[in-house]
Amino acid sequence: MKIKRSVSWLAQLLALAAVLTATVLASPANAAADGTYGNPSINYAGAVNPPTADKPQSKLWWNDGSWWADMWTTGSGWHIYRLDRGTETWVDTGLLNDSRPNTLADTLWDGTHLYIASHVVTVSTEAVPQASVPNKPAYLYRYSYAGGKYTLDSGFPTVIAPNSSESMTIDQDSTGTMWATWTEVAGDPTNGFTSTVYVNNSAPGGTSWSTPFVLPVANPHPAADDISSVVAYGNKKIGVMWTDQLTGSVWWATRTDGTAPAASSSWKVQSAVKGNGLADDHLNLKSLQADSTGRVFAAVKTSLDQVSSDPKLPQLLMLVFKPGTGAFTQTTIATLGDCVTRPQVVLDPENNLVHVFQTAPAASVSGCSFTGEAGSIYEKTASMDNPVFGAGRGTPVIQDPTSPNMNNVTTSKQPVTSASGLVILASDDVAKRYWFADRPLTVAPAPTVPGAFVPVAPARLLDTRNTAPVGSFSSVSFQAAGVAGVPAKVSAVVFNLTVTRPTSFGHIIAYASGTPVPVTSNENFNAGDTIPNNVTVPVGADGKVTLQNNSPGTTDLIADIAGYYIAGSPTVPGAFVPVAPTRLLDTRNTAPVGSFSSVSFQAAGVAGVPAKVSAVVFNLTVTRPTSYGHIIAYASGTPVPVTSNENFNAGDTIPNNVTVPVGADGKITLQNNSPGTTDLIADIAGYYIAGTPTVPGAFVPVAPTRLLDTRNTAPAASFSPVSFQASGVAGVPAKVSAIVFNLTVTRPQSYGHIIAWASGTPVPVTSNVNFSAGQTIPNNVTVPVGADNKIALQNNSPGTTDLIADISGYFIAGATQ
Repeated sequence: MKIKRSVSWLAQLLALAAVLTATVLASPANAAADGTYGNPSINYAGAVNPPTADKPQSKLWWNDGSWWADMWTTGSGWHIYRLDRGTETWVDTGLLNDSRPNTLADTLWDGTHLYIASHVVTVSTEAVPQASVPNKPAYLYRYSYAGGKYTLDSGFPTVIAPNSSESMTIDQDSTGTMWATWTEVAGDPTNGFTSTVYVNNSAPGGTSWSTPFVLPVANPHPAADDISSVVAYGNKKIGVMWTDQLTGSVWWATRTDGTAPAASSSWKVQSAVKGNGLADDHLNLKSLQADSTGRVFAAVKTSLDQVSSDPKLPQLLMLVFKPGTGAFTQTTIATLGDCVTRPQVVLDPENNLVHVFQTAPAASVSGCSFTGEAGSIYEKTASMDNPVFGAGRGTPVIQDPTSPNMNNVTTSKQPVTSASGLVILASDDVAKRYWFADRPLTVAPAPTVPGAFVPVAPARLLDTRNTAPVGSFSSVSFQAAGVAGVPAKVSAVVFNLTVTRPTSFGHIIAYASGTPVPVTSNENFNAGDTIPNNVTVPVGADGKVTLQNNSPGTTDLIADIAGYYIAGSPTVPGAFVPVAPTRLLDTRNTAPVGSFSSVSFQAAGVAGVPAKVSAVVFNLTVTRPTSYGHIIAYASGTPVPVTSNENFNAGDTIPNNVTVPVGADGKITLQNNSPGTTDLIADIAGYYIAGTPTVPGAFVPVAPTRLLDTRNTAPAASFSPVSFQASGVAGVPAKVSAIVFNLTVTRPQSYGHIIAWASGTPVPVTSNVNFSAGQTIPNNVTVPVGADNKIALQNNSPGTTDLIADISGYFIAGATQ
């Protein structure tokens, strides 16, 4: 808590612009015409400290369909309250927790018990250090819950620590052991002061505590002003974070459950952030126990306002610890010019969002007298996977125009959901009154508009190996609508088509059952090949798709569904419009594409495609190449991406489905990256309506970008999965329903096939790419994205193989149907 100086006029101007922008962009439903946001609650006369402080602590929890809070009751002490959402009032349960007015608390609901750690507060500042006071114990209260009531458990409270502290937090590890951390200040004005980070741990359930010990790491002695916080995370881990203004650092120490608590060998320490002015005494930690990656999110305040007048420098940082890498990433939450302070973090896994709440001057005020000034409470959100926050203070959520003194927002340790909604609590320490905000959380609606895409869990719809091969120049039809999660009425389906065990050369044509056979192709093959290709095709009036075997021999066919497009007349941007398959390019009728040269073809304004579209879907076939190489498809007039759509060897005839943006001239360019010539054939299947997509299920094309290349790491192991980040990267939002990418298998040691599916879901009995030893073969893939925003690829092969994934677009998220 440093002495703050005034922010420059430039910072004030920038802050005003940011506030005006935020106010225009977002206006909560609970905002009154006079600029009031949120709801006033009870008065709290008699509390020594603002009752919603301190920065790392949580005063709220969600249990049994209600929000609860530890709140100060005038003339009595700390009581448990329940939020009555019908009247938007906090109701006193009458249960007294701690009557000491000079205490603050941290709460934790673990699903069985409520824990409240209550400690006597001694606040130190940089200018005026204060020694911790002895014989002022911190207590742990544990309550059981039944029938709408909390009951103090026998043997509680227990003593966590004997002395006062500025702040204290608790969490519970995987063994049921409770952990607490705090900083203690020792010394006097004559001999100086020393601050120390302390930790303690309990027996399971907090029934008894060990002797407090100094965190056993190098230099656990920050400034007298600094604080610490504890969090359980990931796979049986406990982490302690503390600010250290003496070194400009925020430190992070971790241990594994079950190791010796006080042994230095049990703890690993590293800096989360370090540099001149990068630490202040503000931090708030949250983790998501269901997060398989074990990430920890920390909002911290810098002291850059003390060393610079540049309003663009960060005032609040989001630090994300990723155990897989053992490192932190950092992004800016707000800048010096925003005049923000005291951040709090809430995790929203259903929407994949991290919410940050913070104090800043009222929306009508430009700049601030000092960073730390009370005013209003603002909210900012960002993707949990890529926490990049917009400019400005954010959206006001608690504000009283008659008393702009809101501060010390507090939240819950728990993640929020659509069932719980989101509740925050703050205090006006001038009026001595609580305020709160309560709003619902919703998940994205289901896709409903015609032409919107709905992914489904991959499922096998056809496998002629179980019946009989498809005869020479004959066809087979399979039911594509009304099965495997696909409604009875759809406009088109996306499925992976695999040719296997053909007895001769040929090609397969996919088309809507009951319609004329088009002069196109979806799959080209030679005798003995096993060749996959992704297919997008309209569905017949009978709900079926027909596959024509144009070959003098028989072949087996396999169809694995990936999703469908909603029936009707598409009108909105990003909606898919299927067209009757039509050939747009065939260089066999002109001249092969030269070595390391390109050819463009008209994709818009022809074959039923409007003059203005965002992207097209077409089948690309390479035939008669004179050497090895690959083809890159991209929007005409744009830079050539470092990706691939089709890989081939001399003499191959290889198909692949392509989804690609269309250039401003309505054309697609195909680059032949090969020392030889090749012929190319393009058969269109449909297009996406131009404009800015906004509705669930709409397609958004992106510039082709490589998301995975195991050649730079290690091959995918035999019968093992590899996953890659599919959203929150490469221009893709954090939350999407599915992506479209080109998957290339290269350098396989043996035969096999690859299965692509949503990470975190069961492995389907399907395939996306089939290959032989030494083969390089691509296939376009449309697949749902997992809850962790990843795609999993299973290498079903007795050998290793390298995998390459190049994204071409995504579908806007919506609830599954």
